[in-house]
Amino acid sequence: MSNMVLNGNIDKSDRNSILDILQSLENIAWGQPGSARCDFRSDVITRPSLRMLSAVVKTTLGDDVFREDLTTAHFEAHVAEISGREEGMFVITGTMANQLCLHALVSTRPCGILLSSESHAIHYEAGGSSMLSGAMLQPVQPSNGKYLRVEDLEEHAILTDDVHKCPTSIVSMENTAGGAVVPVHELRRIRDWAKQNNVRTHLDGARLFEAVATGAGTLKEYCSLIDLVSVDFSKNLGAPMGAMILGDKKLIQQMRRTRKGIGGGMRQGGVITAAAREALFENFGLGAEIESQTLLQVHKVAKRLGEEWTRKGGKLSKEIETNIIWL
Repeated sequence: MSNMVLNGNIDKSDRNSILDILQSLENIAWGQPGSARCDFRSDVITRPSLRMLSAVVKTTLGDDVFREDLTTAHFEAHVAEISGREEGMFVITGTMANQLCLHALVSTRPCGILLSSESHAIHYEAGGSSMLSGAMLQPVQPSNGKYLRVEDLEEHAILTDDVHKCPTSIVSMENTAGGAVVPVHELRRIRDWAKQNNVRTHLDGARLFEAVATGAGTLKEYCSLIDLVSVDFSKNLGAPMGAMILGDKKLIQQMRRTRKGIGGGMRQGGVITAAAREALFENFGLGAEIESQTLLQVHKVAKRLGEEWTRKGGKLSKEIETNIIWL
């Protein structure tokens, strides 16, 4: 028996309901800060804007699993271009992006992944590296209290033929790291060390746009130094969801199969990617360097709040560099 696939149209009553909603925007959550205005748990507590909603309403509805959705394909190509990488792949969450990157970089087993002891992959990804990649995490406390440097890798990486040890095969960094900006020159040093020691590299760039906003480097400068980079659109950019992996075409093609295997394939993907694209354009800009003032304004607010906190006798456990305040 063959299957017949029908593409249904919206009937008149449904269309009128949609128009009623769009004509009463004050009654919907989009564009309204709501509880997010005073919820400081994380920068994932955001509300998407009306421009993002408008982008969703006007998006294409092709099937991304078959690579037929133009909104998704064009967005992937755009972010790859401004990052200076061959290809991009949109995924639903930053956690999925990180785990797909680490899985793709595992070339031999046993495999050790060296990363900061404060990293997201250790504390907030449900042990995904053990489930998906069968890899051993090797947490290291950064000696400068912020982010890993070459000196930390030289001291803690396991580069030995001793069969008792799990060799370090991957180094995973974060930028920003707890709000601290990792300088381009430090990532360049790590890139050189990794090449010398046949170690692959991953950058969790969930807040990479925050680092670029400070003027520390462009997207191309950061992304050119790492094998695989993941960026997130649902943090301070404010998209409802979504992240992207950037890297070489061969690795990205490999990850498309893995993404499908773990349930990450998207059918009408444009509904998600349209909002993420608008979030990038609205709150960062169109190019590799920041154009919007949104992130810089947030940094100023964070520093002002920190100053007010200390003025009233409070203490900060870390310096405020971007949008995160540690009390």
